[in-house]
Amino acid sequence: MDTALTPLSYQPYLDQLIAFGSSEARKPDLLEAKAEYFRLTGEVFEDDKLFELRMASFLDYYLYDRVSPLTGKTPAAELYEERQKSAPPEEANAFRSFTETVHGLFEVRKLAKGMVRLRELFSGKDFDVTERRHIAGLETGDVLEARLVPFGGHLLFSSAFCYHPAMALKAIKAEVKRRKKKEPERPAKDLVWECARRALNVERYRQLSVEKLYDFEQKVL
Repeated sequence: MDTALTPLSYQPYLDQLIAFGSSEARKPDLLEAKAEYFRLTGEVFEDDKLFELRMASFLDYYLYDRVSPLTGKTPAAELYEERQKSAPPEEANAFRSFTETVHGLFEVRKLAKGMVRLRELFSGKDFDVTERRHIAGLETGDVLEARLVPFGGHLLFSSAFCYHPAMALKAIKAEVKRRKKKEPERPAKDLVWECARRALNVERYRQLSVEKLYDFEQKVL
């Protein structure tokens, strides 16, 4: 573990990655990526309650997941390779962290002071996330889409979350089980994106029950 890197030093490195990924030269690619992300997760508008969270999730998608058609790499991978050539090892290690994020659907297993234990629903693997803030409304048994960033020997949350209603947990778990058995070759991310669209519909169609909106036998509205 590189002791020079701590959770407190995380933000300045992230700011550099965001600046790199959103440079003027990348604006056309950024707009194309946004359209792709909206196709995957449902389009949001500025007056939507979820707008800020979804834009944070889009930025994560763009920086960490989306392989650029121009370079064949994610912005995170591009910047890491660049810093490997020019920066001290400690700094290069910080940027490597952004190429090793864990993104998925998680169940909250334990809440303790300074720590949240999550279980990734597809792999069943547990992760202990360092979190000094109290996350309002988060309870054991909740299910959420999150991204975990390894940094300085800790796992940290990115700023992007998609919360799913407690009443949806049973349906989501059942769908994970079904896909692992019936469609094992299908990427887990497909369900992450579909659940994001269903969460948006919970906000949009208040007259419909959560159970109906998370009925995976029915096509997403």
